[in-house]
Amino acid sequence: MEKESKGRYSPVGQMSDVERIRTVKEIFSTVTGKYDFLNHFLSLRRDIAWRRFAARKMRFFRTGRFLDVATGTADLAIQAARKHPSIRVAGLDFVQAMMTFGLMKIASKGLSDRVRLLRGDALALPFSDHCFDVAAIAFGIRNIPDKILALKEMRRVVVPGGQVMVLEMTFPRNSLFQGLYHLYLNRILPRIASAFTDNPAAYEYLADSIMNFPDPKTFSRQMEEAGLVQVEKYSLDFGVTYLHIGVKPS
Repeated sequence: MEKESKGRYSPVGQMSDVERIRTVKEIFSTVTGKYDFLNHFLSLRRDIAWRRFAARKMRFFRTGRFLDVATGTADLAIQAARKHPSIRVAGLDFVQAMMTFGLMKIASKGLSDRVRLLRGDALALPFSDHCFDVAAIAFGIRNIPDKILALKEMRRVVVPGGQVMVLEMTFPRNSLFQGLYHLYLNRILPRIASAFTDNPAAYEYLADSIMNFPDPKTFSRQMEEAGLVQVEKYSLDFGVTYLHIGVKPS
């Protein structure tokens, strides 16, 4: 994929779906080594609290199985397995470098017998219908061009009454907070990231993808359009992040 002259990626709003997918694969293949550190550092470790909140909201009642879509380095998969000791977890991603790092983390925490990772596409999940009580995606759906298809696939693989959960950062609508957050995303975050990664443009893309993510009401409607009911949304840390939960109709 070609980059702009200063090593930056094209704006999210100007990318084709194919270019967006290539960009995401390249970015997450180049930042793997510092990915966890930068996530924790740049969010002031709030990303850990957000995943814990999501895990607390999970309900296992039939299969005892959880699917973590776009698992990356498996943070949500690990958090769910630790919060719910009786479940089994599958994590899926299309970037092998991220999953390789995730597998090392899983082994270090003694979870290899309960958490498995496989390479796959969020738009064509390699599972039959009604396999999981819960399917979730954390900080990944903004990188998927066809969000509704991804949601439909997650709905397909959960049991009737099962949960589809989306944990995602968004651009706050609070006018007092917008200016500060815009400054942080577009000026401060890339400069900090440049000290730790060989691909600081990845964090410019990150900021752009957050600012282009649908507002919470719009995304809730998209979940309903994907066939989910009882859609709820939880604002975390002044709306910097939202947890969206929908249920597959019985």
